Amino acid sequence: MRVVHLRTNHLTNPLGFQLDRLCLSWVTESEESTSSKFQQSARVEIAADSHFNQLVFDSGQQQHMDSLAYTPDIELQPRTRYYWRVTVWGDAGEVATSEAAWFETAKMDEPWQGAWIAPGFDPDIHPLIRKQFQLPADLAAKLAKARIYITGVGLYELELNGSKVGDEYLAPGYHAYDYWLQYQTYDVTELVASGDNAIGVALGNGWYKGRFGFEGGFPAWYGDQFALLAELVVTLQDGSEIVIATDPTWKCAPSPVQFSGIYDGEHYDATKQLENWSSSSFDDSNWTAVQPTAIASERLQARLSLPIKIMEERKPVEIIYTPAGETVLDFGQNMTGWVRFKATASKGTKLHLQYGEILQNDNFYQDNLRTAKAEHIYIADGLPAEVQPKFTFFGFRYVKLQGFADVKLEDFTGCVVHSELAQTGSIETSDPLVNRLFLNALWGQRGNFLDVPTDCPQRDERMGWTGDAQVFAPTACFNMYSPAFYNKYMVDLREEQLRRNGSVPFTVPAIKPTQGAGFTDTMDGSAAWGDAATVIPWTLYVNYGDKELLRSQFDTMKDWVDYIQRVDEENGGKRLWQAGFHFGDWLALDGKDPRSPFGGTDAHYIASAYYCYSAQLVAKAAAVLEKHELAAQYGQLAEEIKAAMMQEYFTPNGRSAIHTQTAMVVALFMDLVPQQQRQRVISDLQAKLREDRMHLTTGFVGTPYLCLVLSENGANDDAYTLLLNDDYPSWLYAVKLGATTIWERWNSVLADGSISDTGMNSLNHYAYGSIVQWMYQHMCGINPVAEAPGYRKFTLQPKPNSRLTYAKASFNSPSGLIESGWRIHEDGRLTFTFTVPFNTTAEAKLPDAELAAVTVNGAALSAAGAKSSVTGKQQGSDVSIVLTAGSYEIEYAPARSYIEAQVNN
Repeated sequence: MRVVHLRTNHLTNPLGFQLDRLCLSWVTESEESTSSKFQQSARVEIAADSHFNQLVFDSGQQQHMDSLAYTPDIELQPRTRYYWRVTVWGDAGEVATSEAAWFETAKMDEPWQGAWIAPGFDPDIHPLIRKQFQLPADLAAKLAKARIYITGVGLYELELNGSKVGDEYLAPGYHAYDYWLQYQTYDVTELVASGDNAIGVALGNGWYKGRFGFEGGFPAWYGDQFALLAELVVTLQDGSEIVIATDPTWKCAPSPVQFSGIYDGEHYDATKQLENWSSSSFDDSNWTAVQPTAIASERLQARLSLPIKIMEERKPVEIIYTPAGETVLDFGQNMTGWVRFKATASKGTKLHLQYGEILQNDNFYQDNLRTAKAEHIYIADGLPAEVQPKFTFFGFRYVKLQGFADVKLEDFTGCVVHSELAQTGSIETSDPLVNRLFLNALWGQRGNFLDVPTDCPQRDERMGWTGDAQVFAPTACFNMYSPAFYNKYMVDLREEQLRRNGSVPFTVPAIKPTQGAGFTDTMDGSAAWGDAATVIPWTLYVNYGDKELLRSQFDTMKDWVDYIQRVDEENGGKRLWQAGFHFGDWLALDGKDPRSPFGGTDAHYIASAYYCYSAQLVAKAAAVLEKHELAAQYGQLAEEIKAAMMQEYFTPNGRSAIHTQTAMVVALFMDLVPQQQRQRVISDLQAKLREDRMHLTTGFVGTPYLCLVLSENGANDDAYTLLLNDDYPSWLYAVKLGATTIWERWNSVLADGSISDTGMNSLNHYAYGSIVQWMYQHMCGINPVAEAPGYRKFTLQPKPNSRLTYAKASFNSPSGLIESGWRIHEDGRLTFTFTVPFNTTAEAKLPDAELAAVTVNGAALSAAGAKSSVTGKQQGSDVSIVLTAGSYEIEYAPARSYIEAQVNN
């Protein structure tokens, strides 16, 4: 056995994060020699030193210790590093102890010695701020550690003694600045020198101060001044401390960054840069004094945001010389980040980079970015330099170059930038188009998981739209390890909700509406969008099994349903949601006006369905948290809504009065119709698909559930048809046209390669990438079980289809590696391969199988399990097998009816 993936609050070795609730988790992996299948007991030790000589907590050997989320009874001290390790005892007697992990607390409740400071010049001029200090040699010899606690608005980049501190960018990130502001902690022990030292901080506009919001936004969104707060704490071996804190003795000067903005990019004039400005040897005698200031935010707290980093570097694949005479780099992949380049131009030369997603008529194109300039301008100083922006990011595949005398591919590097999330899932099939579709969804997640789950990374928007975030959450949790990322987003959502009497804004953080921004004046309270309040917490619980994370978000869930119920009561108490603005099935193809983004499904029907669904989720969450009265209350509310919907929207025989794909899909997915009427709705949905030429017409609401509902209700072949369609409208239509991310619209690009609309047309919009959830759960068969969350128990139920010869998924779940795949052989036999991790149980369901014909790892399987360590049972036309930790190859010839069903397609 091996104990690995030790995480603190779902983070690996977190430095300076908010740790008000300590949650420890780990994974135990089996090895070839491991006989144990389950954790019999475990022990957690926490120490003040890496050798564990100074234990501060010892759980002792405990049975039933939860490796998904263990909370030790310990009082943490501020600014302290703790080391921890886990020992696991297996049920067959093996014992394994992990390597040490660590976490380090931030300032916690300690008061700040530093004060907010601001440059003393025009607030539109980007500042450099610095402080020179001394660390005498005798004290430097006694240095134990050094940390900087820092935040700034809008964005900051920290240097110490001429070196950039850390490898993250765009700090302090994007959050609801009005209500909370997070600070970061950096370990600078190796950068502090004996004698003279200097701290340097550059500030940029970012989300806080720059142009941002609807209709292009406007500057000074949250505040109109640059400001900095910092403390360098040098700790000596005897425990004494030297603190260098922001105060009026710090100095400032104009930065060579002449402009920065999230939408418009960055202008940097190297002729105005100050060489070695953050080093101790720099002469700052002509710099001006900073001024004390105040920042209007309700509280300052340690970080929750994952660091934003360069997660990959890509070289351009081609230099394109366009018919318009342009020089354009093609990076071969639509991505989020920027280009780093080598500059060798003469002094005063303007190097101009413009970023775009697509070419039109073989020329560079930016019109779909609307007002976003998306450019990087660099004025060379005549010296060789490696250049990248500091305070912006772009969504792009193509980069237009101007001012470069000799363009060489090797001089340019595409920096892929997003929050630091580990990829956990992958899918491969026999169809390269399906494989590319999976990658497109993964790249869409990478490009839009930049501190908040944004809608798009390129145009003048880039907001945390709640609807996109909730429909994609299950897919996100397969693709990447996402609980900490979504938890921070839910903190923002809760802060916004508390100021809206339970309602949830369209975007989180909320964007204050501008004149004529459209939708409504309040910009909150839309069904499916606001239901992020219930869907995301429940999704996190089912996928990661952290009950305390669910508990911390329960009030958010409850308050959202209470808000809807108040709206219901104010409009007659019909147990329907028939008031207010709703996006409905946004961008569906069945609306009356093909130019309108509103779909054909009654928006109040969708609102009422989500009213019911969210009430169901609150009832489920209450039951998990043993809030039994609330579970009964919200369960009853859901039943009342369901009854009202049946009366309002369905005939007595179960026919949907709203004849759209989305209406029927939502009814089935959200369990709105009685069991005896489900088959009628399924049959009607299949008939509607045939009426629509077996093509989808769904939008943001119907699409995420469409294939799930079909496969769960006996129409798996129809789900595969929708997946594998490659003409408009379909997922593979975009793939065949060369898409490398998911589009906002089904026809974002027309068949002739021309872009269909410039007003609202992103080529990196991940919502429709939610099909990947179906690919994991039904094509490949990996399904969580809510009653044993975090994949402590799960179902393996792949649903093969002969239009593919194989499909397989690999998923590093919170409980360990799960693999599930299938292959159809030329003679019709089926082979399934499964990997089940330690301390878990999986129920494998084999379609169209006969018990006597099934072999497991080459041995015959029977009800008695005579030749196998696993046993199975016949369940109708399927065989069910319970599997514990191990790897399995299962083979059989499926029933004749199964083969015929495939051939008919």
